[in-house]
This record gives sequence, C-alpha cells and structure tokens, in this order.
Amino acid sequence: MLSTPVRGALAALAATVIWSGNFVIARGVADAIPPATLAFFRWAVACVALAPFAWKPLRREWPQLRRNAGYLALTALLGVTLFNTLIYLAGRSTETLNLSLISTCIPAFILLLSRIFLGEALTPARLGGLAAALAGVLLLITRGHPETLLALQPNPGDLWMLLAALLFAAYSILVRRKPESISPTALLGASFGLGLLFLLPWTALEVALGPSPKFSPPVLGAIAYIGLGASLAAYWLWSRALTDIGPSRAGIIYYSLPLFSGIEAALLLGEPITWVHLASGALIIGGIRLSNR
Repeated sequence: MLSTPVRGALAALAATVIWSGNFVIARGVADAIPPATLAFFRWAVACVALAPFAWKPLRREWPQLRRNAGYLALTALLGVTLFNTLIYLAGRSTETLNLSLISTCIPAFILLLSRIFLGEALTPARLGGLAAALAGVLLLITRGHPETLLALQPNPGDLWMLLAALLFAAYSILVRRKPESISPTALLGASFGLGLLFLLPWTALEVALGPSPKFSPPVLGAIAYIGLGASLAAYWLWSRALTDIGPSRAGIIYYSLPLFSGIEAALLLGEPITWVHLASGALIIGGIRLSNR
C-alpha cells in the first residue's frame, strides 16, 4: 500500500503528464482540424463520459444552478470555451514547448488577480517572482533578442497562449468563489455543458468558412485523448492530489509540465529545445516558485 503523500504525488505527476500531452496535440493536429472544432469535439466527448456521474447532482441541484446562472455562464465561457480553444489556436503558430512554458504563468496571473479582486497581499517575494516570470515570457516571445521589443512583432501563437493563461487565471478566481450550494460534480457538469453550447457558433463559423476537418485515425485518437484524458482523468487525478498533499505541493509538481511537453514534442514532433526555452523556463518556474514561498 502506498502512503498518502506518495499516492498524492503520483496522482499530481500523472495529471501533469496527461495535461502536457494536450499541448503536443494542440501543435500536432493544428493542420488537420480547426481550433474551435477540436475544442467542440473534446468537450462533447467529455460531456458524454461525465453524464452518468453528473446527471443526479445536476437534477438535485437544479434550483441552485438556476439561481447562479450568470456565474456558471461566465465560468464556462472562460474555463471551457475560451481557454482551451485559444490553446488550440495558439498551437497553429507556435511550438509545443512555448505553449507549456507560457501556461506556467497561470499561478502568477492568479496572484495578481487575487490582489485586485480578492484583496490578497502582494509580498516582496511575490512581486519578485512575478517580475522573474514576466522576464521569462518576454525572453520566450522575443526569441532571446530583447532589443526586438523596440520593433516587436511577436509570434501570434505566443500571444494567444498568454491570453489563454490570463483567462484561466480569471476562471480560477471564479472557482474559488463557487457558491457553497453547488457541488463540485454539478459545477463540472454545468461548466462542461454550457462551455460546449457556447462553442457552437464558433464551430459553425469554422465549418462554414474554413476547410473541412480531416478525421484521420490519429486525429480521432487525439480527440479521445483530450476528451477522456485531459478533460476527465487529469481533473480527477488532480483532485485526488489536492486532497492527499494539498495545493502547494501539487502546484510545485505542476511546474514540471514544460519538461514533459518538451520531451514529448521532441520525440513525437521533432521540435528542437534551444537555450531560449531553457532560460525562459528557468525564469518562469523560478519566479513562480519564489512567489509561492
């Protein structure tokens, strides 16, 4: 039998490995299926898989869900509809490692938004960590040539991913303010369902104006992976880790995500790992670690 700390650490590590694969998929299927369409099928698979577990809580808590319809709609829009679709949009024009490195800015954005909206203090360590993480993002966007900031034409994929990270931080703030009358399972079911509904117009526009998706076996496998793995299994594993070892220790393990994404991208997509990635990763991860001391 594994001890509780070991079990929690392994659960956090497994969730991180699964999530790192999401960035590889965002890059690997970018030419085969448009971003909103990919996100739509991802959440459709997740909704079908979650339905047997969420149906009873959704029915039981329907009055509370109706009373908090505005909160649920905003949560679904930020955390499901926009965040994941922007990742797939970013994957069309930037490398996998860039996506995963920029995603590690999410905790720093959470600190900043917590100060603005929740009144939490920004200590010198947190400010120093934010500055280091920002320096890492700028290094990554400028490809190691800071002088290009004077005539900046950054990779659009990096900017889309940066926006996605900011939106997920806002989503995390909303989740922290979850009404107590709504259970986690009901919140997950409602968020998945509403997020999928909000994706319909965007997906329809892509289908009408863009090229048709190419549903090859690898693409179908990728959809199954992100629908069942990144959307369900990873969230369950992460919840298990938070219960066993707490958010601080689990969060430290999450910072290994760029390592797994970089290894997977190098092995599966042939993407190079350069000194810019290593230096920016050290700044981002070191800065966030400092801000969470």
